[in-house]
This record gives sequence, structure tokens and C-alpha cells, in this order.
Amino acid sequence: MRKYKEGSKKEKKDRIKWRGHEIVRIEAFSDAVFAFAVTLLIVSLEVPKNVTELLNSMKGFIPFGICFALLFQIWYAQNIFFRRFGVHDIYSVVLNAILIFFVLMYVYPLKFLFTGWLIGGGITYDDTKPADLIHIFYIYSGGFMCIYLIFTLLYLHVLRIRDELVLTAAEIFETKTSMYQNLIIAGVGLLSVIISSFGVAYLGWAAFIYILIGPSISIMHGKRNKIYKRVHGEKTAKEIPVPVEENI
Repeated sequence: MRKYKEGSKKEKKDRIKWRGHEIVRIEAFSDAVFAFAVTLLIVSLEVPKNVTELLNSMKGFIPFGICFALLFQIWYAQNIFFRRFGVHDIYSVVLNAILIFFVLMYVYPLKFLFTGWLIGGGITYDDTKPADLIHIFYIYSGGFMCIYLIFTLLYLHVLRIRDELVLTAAEIFETKTSMYQNLIIAGVGLLSVIISSFGVAYLGWAAFIYILIGPSISIMHGKRNKIYKRVHGEKTAKEIPVPVEENI
């Protein structure tokens, strides 16, 4: 079984000591699901028979690349979580199962939206009515929100069992920071759902709202880093003792 090398550069940069160094069955299953989800994004499984078909297929690689990047971010966030904590209790397993369920549900709305806008200059499918676009955004933004809400719940669960994991004060602080980050992302998805409910005329704003994710997370991390340095200085997670009571 493949192992993650202890003391890797990524782990040393992380304020949380990695406790998961082996791939277990639930993670292997998750990887298989993510691989299947990427397969569903592929433009066509048929080899083009002429130049025209080849060029048409190549157009689909731009939305495919964007969709792949979004799925990769979700996979990477899940991977980091399990590398950090190595938790495999029933609560974590159930939340992870719900996560990969939403990932599979998220694939086709993701492909539908980006293929329509980047190739057709808008969603122009013959059987799509303007009012139906609202439901499409409900599905896309709702799935997006649920995925990152599950990450929020996973980090919240870790905080509940922090004594079992023997988390240091720095690790508790960083766990809360990661939880806040995922909550912000889920909140933006919720805002998109709310804006979509105002009508078709507001769908542009429902899509544009996602640009707030980057600035919001940057501001949050900036403030959290200042608090961390004020409380812990430049110490790493390994250098800070386990707290009796943590109120950060």
C-alpha cells in the first residue's frame, strides 16, 4: 500500500501535523469515485473520424479543463483533510460518503453550465427554457454549497474529538481556520442560490458572486495569520503543547 513520506515539504509547511500516512479503503474508494467523475466530464469517448470532428472535440477541452480544475480542488481538499487527521470513524465515513455522492451529482450540472457558456456563448440547448436556468443554478450552486458545507462539518467533527487526536493549540487554531474557509465557500454558494431565486435577470449576478471567494478567504487568512503570530509566534504545531482549554 502506498504511503505518504513523513516530514515531506508539504507537511512541514502545514501547521497541522499529518496523522494519516497510508491510503485506507474509504480513501481508495473516494479516489475511484473522483476518477469516475472525471471520466464523465470527457467530451467524447469516440475517436474523431475527420478534421471537423477533431476541431469540434477540441472546443470541449476548455470547459473540460475548468471542470477538471474544480473537481481537482475538491479532491485535494479531501486529501489534505485525511492526511492531516487520519480519521476513519463512522461519522467521518458517513460524511465522506455524502461528499462523494454530491460530487457525482455535481458533475453534469458543472459540465452543462461551462459547455453552454464557453462553447455556445450561453446555454442554448433547444429544450432549455429561460425559467429552467433558475433550476440549473439551484442544482449547481446547491451542490457546490453542500460539498463545502460537508468539509465544514468534517473539520467541526475534528474539533469535537481533538482530545482523542491530541491536537496542539496551533493545530486547533488552524483546524478552525480551515473550517471557517470552507464555511465561507459554502456561504458564497448559498448566496448564489438566493440570488438565483430572484429571477432569470439576476442569474449573471448569481454566477459573478463566486468571484468573492478569493478575496473573502484572503482577508480571513490575513486576520487569522496575525492572530496566530501574536499568540504563537513562528512556532510550528509540533513545538506548541496540547492545551488544557482552547478559546481561540
